[in-house]
Amino acid sequence: MIKINKQDALNYHTQGQPGKIEVVPTKMLSSQYDLALAYSPGVAEPCKEIAQNPEDAYKYTAKGNLVGVISNGTAVLGLGNIGPDASKPVMEGKGVLFKKFAGIDVFDIEINCTDPDEFIRIVKSLEPTFGGINLEDIKAPECFKIEMALREQMNIPLMHDDQHGTAIISSAALLNALELVNKDISQIKMVVNGAGAAAISCIKLYLSLGLQLDNLVVFDKDGIINAARNDLDIYRSQLITLRNIKTLEEAMTGADAFIGLSAGNVLPPEYVKLMAPDPIIFALANPDPEITYELAMSVREDLIMATGRSDHPNQVNNVLGFPYIFRGALDVRATEINEAMKLAAVKALAELAKDPVPEIVNKAYGDNTIAFGRDYLIPKPLDPRLITSISPAVAKAAIESGIARNPIENWEKYDQELQERIGIDQKLMSRIIAQAKTNPKTVVFAEADHYKILKSAQIVIDQNIAKPILLGNREQILAISEEHNLDLAEAEIIDPTKDLTFRDEFAEILYQKRKRKGMTLFDARQLMLSRNYFGSMLVETNRADALISGLTKDYSKTILPALHVIGVEEGVNKVAGMYIIQNRKEPYFLADTTVNVDPTAEELADIIGLTARAVRFFNHEPRMAVLSYSNFGSNRGPIPAKAVKAVELAKKRYPNLIIDGEMQANTAVNKNLIQEHYPFSELADKGANTLIFPDLNSGNIAYKLLQEIGGSETIGPLLMGMRKPVHILQLGSSTREIVNMVAIAVVDAQNYRQEF
Repeated sequence: MIKINKQDALNYHTQGQPGKIEVVPTKMLSSQYDLALAYSPGVAEPCKEIAQNPEDAYKYTAKGNLVGVISNGTAVLGLGNIGPDASKPVMEGKGVLFKKFAGIDVFDIEINCTDPDEFIRIVKSLEPTFGGINLEDIKAPECFKIEMALREQMNIPLMHDDQHGTAIISSAALLNALELVNKDISQIKMVVNGAGAAAISCIKLYLSLGLQLDNLVVFDKDGIINAARNDLDIYRSQLITLRNIKTLEEAMTGADAFIGLSAGNVLPPEYVKLMAPDPIIFALANPDPEITYELAMSVREDLIMATGRSDHPNQVNNVLGFPYIFRGALDVRATEINEAMKLAAVKALAELAKDPVPEIVNKAYGDNTIAFGRDYLIPKPLDPRLITSISPAVAKAAIESGIARNPIENWEKYDQELQERIGIDQKLMSRIIAQAKTNPKTVVFAEADHYKILKSAQIVIDQNIAKPILLGNREQILAISEEHNLDLAEAEIIDPTKDLTFRDEFAEILYQKRKRKGMTLFDARQLMLSRNYFGSMLVETNRADALISGLTKDYSKTILPALHVIGVEEGVNKVAGMYIIQNRKEPYFLADTTVNVDPTAEELADIIGLTARAVRFFNHEPRMAVLSYSNFGSNRGPIPAKAVKAVELAKKRYPNLIIDGEMQANTAVNKNLIQEHYPFSELADKGANTLIFPDLNSGNIAYKLLQEIGGSETIGPLLMGMRKPVHILQLGSSTREIVNMVAIAVVDAQNYRQEF
């Protein structure tokens, strides 16, 4: 599990604009005419249309893609009844997940009301605003009454995710686990520990899948639910067992499955030994499961286990369900989320786990062996196929059950729309970081006397991304760490000016490399006092895997030591720099933005090759445009001529590469413009995602403008063509940018170096 620092969490929510969400206009508002269309008097026209036909609200407003995340704060995470104000960060967070994973917009609404009837009335009154309602963190048993009443009274899809999310994901995992051990759900004996909202919903779904009530034993905090209890509400009273069992130990004897939705460390390992052959344990309490994964697996080799944790196989994570369920429901304008739609989501999840895992997922998790089996019952959260598997299944179930007001007719087109809604890879850095964690490498931080570097080092330690080596004055590093309450006990600290262990060895190596380029042994010894030279030598001698530097120095001054010590890889004439621009739809790759001032056409062809390989490193197929101020000969000059020649050379060297030019930047990224005016271009189908600039001047200006005013996140600069992983930070990089670069450096070291 990721280690979270309290102050970091607070800072995250306060930095810049407080909170995690904002409202962004989707229409131009740059002129008085725009304002007149958006508001008075133009807004009256859609108002009149909707007044005549209320369904037109889906046509003229954002209602069809808007979900209300609504809570009264009575059961927030593991914090309990903390109230609506304190629940707001969670509701904002849920909104962010809706947007990130399914492209759904959210308004979070926290209601100061604990009376179920009044809560029902308030939420019902909000129906004109939303296309769907996600109830969240409402305590049992009130949540059952609230959801049932609202489903009956409202005509839009509604779901209490705390109940049904866990039920849907765990049901898919349960079906696949039973298939692996060749057991029939109607025949198994199940023990459920916990009887809250999630547990009761899980049980209901398991029963609909075929579990027999006679084979079920349920425990809550007061013990077994049986006929002797006189404190049961109407929901738990439906789960009474008639078997002569009083204790959890008795219930576990011969049980096929244990489902924990209770508290940590309540299942003794000796009880696991009592279970039937090939037992199934879903220990879903968070953050601590009912029994730890390691302990449970140590007592039963035939055990299949799932938890709610990301650091063990088979994570039951609600994010596998709710974004895609609501996506499908909204897209067909379903009047509710019914049982058929939930079961469709269960089956889609279960079936997806049996399909071959795409390479992008294998790379993200650093495991080429991921395949349907005991350690892979359900898909991984970063699997890009989730939206195109679950959402269509849910939409089809809504259509077949007669509750869809906008049936889908062209499913191929719908599949494409789903991919475009979230972009083909909004999770680029998520996958890189996940992959880095699978095999953390040793990374040298050359500027460890800076707070941002030390804070980044702590983050990569806490998240198990990398193993830092900190270069700098030990006393100063420790003082900064103490001042900012940083825990860097796991990081190695080396002061090149005092620690002379490697100085002579490193100086001799550098001298041998540079002696015919004017360097003396004395010079080499002096240069070993420089942290960039010393850090580069740690990488060169395989005492470290990668180098990060450049936060406080100009790019050219930082790259030179690495070039002197490590050098370029074989077959590469010049290194180059690339930036990634994280657009809402897809990332764009820009090169060369940091190194080569005025490359020749031949050098541009080299840069094209390096960039294509780097783009593939990020699991994208490059669609490359070589830029200039001319479109296919519309203007003449040395820059268009150089671009044309570079394209010709690149096509000869890399015949399978999608590349065209010369072309202007707006033409390259606007596929409609290319299709209309230049249909002959190789980029007419999808437009370019990789832009090659004719010189450093244009590339540097472009990425810096996009970084400051483009509203997109930038990743980089990535140094391409070095013999070993070296990445130079942008001057003044943020902690987030540094951590991203470290993750890239680690994955670079893991895969170093794939052939183009």
